[in-house]
Amino acid sequence: MNHIRKLLVYVRPYWKEAVVALILLSSLVVFDLSIPRLIQRIIDQGINQNNQGVVLQTAAIMILISVLSTIIAIGNNIYSIRAGEGTARDLREALFLKIQSFSFGNLDQQRTGQLMVRLTSDVAAIKNLTQISLRIGTRAPLLMVGSLILMISTSAPLAFTMLPLLAVTSIIMVFFITRMEPLFITVQQKLDRLNTVLQENISGVRLVKSFVRADHEAERFEVANEDLTARSIKVMQFMSSMGPALTMCVNIGVVIVIYAGGLQVAQGSMSVGQIVAFSNYLLTTMSPLIMMTMLANTWAAGIASAKRMNEILDTTPQVLDQTDAQLLPAKTLGRVVFENVSFHYIGNSHEQVLADINLTAEPGQTVAILGATGAGKSTLVNLIPRFYDATSGRVLFDGIDVRLLKQDSLLAQIGIVPQESILFSGTVRENICYGKPDATDEEVIAAAMAAQAHDFIMKMPKQYGTHVEQRGANFSGGQKQRMAIARALLMRPRILILDDSTSSVDVETETKIQDALDALMQHSTSFVVAQRISTVLKADKIVVIDKGRIVAEGTHRELMQSSLIYREIYDSQLGAGPRLEAGIQAAPLPQLETKPASRPAEVRA
Repeated sequence: MNHIRKLLVYVRPYWKEAVVALILLSSLVVFDLSIPRLIQRIIDQGINQNNQGVVLQTAAIMILISVLSTIIAIGNNIYSIRAGEGTARDLREALFLKIQSFSFGNLDQQRTGQLMVRLTSDVAAIKNLTQISLRIGTRAPLLMVGSLILMISTSAPLAFTMLPLLAVTSIIMVFFITRMEPLFITVQQKLDRLNTVLQENISGVRLVKSFVRADHEAERFEVANEDLTARSIKVMQFMSSMGPALTMCVNIGVVIVIYAGGLQVAQGSMSVGQIVAFSNYLLTTMSPLIMMTMLANTWAAGIASAKRMNEILDTTPQVLDQTDAQLLPAKTLGRVVFENVSFHYIGNSHEQVLADINLTAEPGQTVAILGATGAGKSTLVNLIPRFYDATSGRVLFDGIDVRLLKQDSLLAQIGIVPQESILFSGTVRENICYGKPDATDEEVIAAAMAAQAHDFIMKMPKQYGTHVEQRGANFSGGQKQRMAIARALLMRPRILILDDSTSSVDVETETKIQDALDALMQHSTSFVVAQRISTVLKADKIVVIDKGRIVAEGTHRELMQSSLIYREIYDSQLGAGPRLEAGIQAAPLPQLETKPASRPAEVRA
């Protein structure tokens, strides 16, 4: 219940709708409880005394009550739906904003399919819980209490004989409710797994087809689907046994009332109308318990979903602004310094991704970061915008530790082109303007021309108004990369990070992009992550990383003379011929004589 209480904050904005729904529900309960008394009046004062006027008058009152009950029930449904839907909307928004606040470290620990279930199925469970509680959850206990009072007022001795039966019924309810919640949690976990498989398969459908793995993916989906089905069947079978058990208690109660009440009628201590009224009140007392079966299912599912949503809402982002964080000035130099920086991912402290990194990027410099796959290149540049925080050491922006800056002001000065070029649904122009929605057409075209994207965009039927299909499926990998570069260039950032962002374009186009960057971003500090040696030849500084450490640093010519690793990467990609033709001779490296003659394949790559 603590998990439910924590989510009540999302119901409070709709307290007026909830109060109106409860008032209408209370009125409905009063009308429901009046019907057995009116039936008793018809029998005792009308039929038994042959008084047609009482019968007609009472019947008219009952019809009026039925009409009013219908109107009140409709009103209750309207206001409970408003409260439930409003709560669901606010919960979805809160979850979405919370996920948006997560750092990369938090997202590394979450699966997309699980987050999707939180935003859909789990929110729907809380919505149903809110609506059902305002429509049935309050009505059932009110009916039970009112019926018990009226049963006692109708016949106290007969009412007390029913108490043991009511106690047994309540025990049955508690037994089922306490065991349903864990079952619903397992169902939601199975649903998580199914959604994860589904999301992975849909997003990677082209890869599945290209590797002819449709049968394998079908088997994965079938296993997850069967697990969910089997668990759901188990839960529903368990729940379905509660209804018959409660119905049996109701029938036993009716038999007891008819038998004991019949004896009292024969003795003259009760009237037939009282027995009928008492039976109706008994049914009114027991029926809410049967109603509670449906409510119990909803509560169990709601509590399970509340726990899962609170896991997200209670998660603290690994990267947070400090209470005294300062704004980065609008005018900055763009000097970046790494001081003794080390980093490891949360939960993997024994695996250092970066170790003792010392690096300085002066304003306006282009710093290229070269190394094998998994060397730590992308992790290094991800520390600049605080996608992760360094485990030890400092990253300085114009002499200020980035952890002392507000993230928004820091990111406003940084343009990033990630390894995977992500395009959103919308037009080409909207994607390029993503970081600067108010950009003029001239600025958009200039950025696209610098990224060598303008020409292919103009060849499209609607040019910059061309619609981008899901995940940019109507564009090639190189086109998506160039549009992503244009998106970053449009912001004219003080720091530009290109994380292997030209890997899908040809060398000629890459050269044109680099020339345009040199002209357009001459006052910006650029970090270029690359595995292709041709990408880094013109950089002001080239940093070679191997196993999380900087093993060489300098210009291309300097590294060709001083770094065995760099020369081997160069020769493996471009061959020794161009080096010899350029007159670059390798100086002897006595400090590297103990190393093997050839580097591992992953470094040469």
